[in-house]
Amino acid sequence: MASFMSTLKPHETQVLKSAIVSRLLVITLIIVWRILVSPYDTSAPLNPDCLTKTNSSTECSSETLLWPSLGSAIENGIVWDSVYFVRIAQCGYEYEQTYAFLPLLPICISFMSRTVFAPLMPFIGERAVLALSGYVINNVAFVFAALYLFRLSATILKDHETALRASILFCFNPASIFYSSIYSESLYALLTFGGLYHLIYGGNSLAVLYFALSGCGRSNGVLNAGYFCFQTMHRAYDAMFQKKHPTLALQIVISGALRCACIFAPFIAFQAYGYYNICDGRSPDKIQPWCKARVPLIYNYIQSHYWGVGFLRYFQLRQLPNFLLACPILSLALCSIVHYAKSMPKNFFSLGFQTSIEEMNSGVVFLLDDLSSSYVAGTVETSSVRIREDTNLQRRKKEIKENTVAVPIKSEAATRPRCLSAAVLPFVLHLAFMAGTAFLVMHVQVATRFLSASPPLYWFASYLMTFPAKYGRWGRMIWTYSAAYILLGSLLFSNFYPFT
Repeated sequence: MASFMSTLKPHETQVLKSAIVSRLLVITLIIVWRILVSPYDTSAPLNPDCLTKTNSSTECSSETLLWPSLGSAIENGIVWDSVYFVRIAQCGYEYEQTYAFLPLLPICISFMSRTVFAPLMPFIGERAVLALSGYVINNVAFVFAALYLFRLSATILKDHETALRASILFCFNPASIFYSSIYSESLYALLTFGGLYHLIYGGNSLAVLYFALSGCGRSNGVLNAGYFCFQTMHRAYDAMFQKKHPTLALQIVISGALRCACIFAPFIAFQAYGYYNICDGRSPDKIQPWCKARVPLIYNYIQSHYWGVGFLRYFQLRQLPNFLLACPILSLALCSIVHYAKSMPKNFFSLGFQTSIEEMNSGVVFLLDDLSSSYVAGTVETSSVRIREDTNLQRRKKEIKENTVAVPIKSEAATRPRCLSAAVLPFVLHLAFMAGTAFLVMHVQVATRFLSASPPLYWFASYLMTFPAKYGRWGRMIWTYSAAYILLGSLLFSNFYPFT
């Protein structure tokens, strides 16, 4: 750990420390509230035998455990969706509704419990070991997610101070309780931020891998394919209309389609796995209706049938408290989107196709640099794609290492805040789609954690805090909102009370 810390730059070290402190704070609050408050639902320790297998030889009865009280305390923290993740890690997918929870986190939990934490089985029991594995995985993943967010922000914003502020905001974000519980938010954030970071640096293969794994952890991970769609759209336009090179444009489109297919592949494979287990080989009168659909998606059916998820289905008077609970994060998302659209209307509404020459010359349209050498950067197309990729990768690494941007002319693009640059557009569009989905389709209170891995939220909030004289009140409100939700979430969620 000490050697790893020594390789980090001062700002990265500060982010790492902030992430660790925030996780220790949340875990401490969970323990304190568990001691002081009686849980609303006391069913957390209940764990019936697995349906499809007998108990493993490593499982011990409560009478033979060496530290049964510690094991019981850990199991009491298995609440809400954590019950499903731990159960899947222990017993596999037994019931239809469990297929709403994608397999990445259960696989990681199962692996850790059978390797690193296997010696603890005789002391605290199998289920407690599974829960402990989940807690460790998610808290460690969160720390590295914060580090990736800082590096991503520093690259996009070209300002380490603003990037640092945005990363610290993420460390203390309103959905913090879920990043320290047995939920998939931490792994999703790590893989999303990591994928975006590698995408910016030209590591498309790594970006595809990260995004594909994010889709194996949360269903909305497949939306990360939108970044490649945006990249492909602009690069194909550049090749077709600027370079007059239709063959290159076709190559770009095919390459982008294959990358998107790879990102979707794990999620689709899991749907096929669900179909095979639930529908295959059963008589027509005994299978579920979704099995007969033209495109049988078990995930969509479960969300609709068991949880009532659907377009405008949550717009009921009795759900007003949940809309109020989601109001702060949705308001912040709306303000960040509207602020960008008002500041960059031509770029926003044209999806970046009318980006100014100054913006392009500043080197911020990073999504154009890959198979085709960009006319924007003033480079000449070479005969070797690999040479161009290596050159672009070295140039980007040099820029971020020196923390400088060469802008020959003091233009409007150079003086505009970097959170309003052309490079931010795909992130804003992604946030807009996510926020719209959370408001119109999902259980709206989930928006707090659903949007918590969206970088533009932290960039916009950091931008507000850069001008305390002008936006000081809004900055204080954001910090107050985060602190209140951390306290409220750690109290309610950990004691099995409804939160988000």
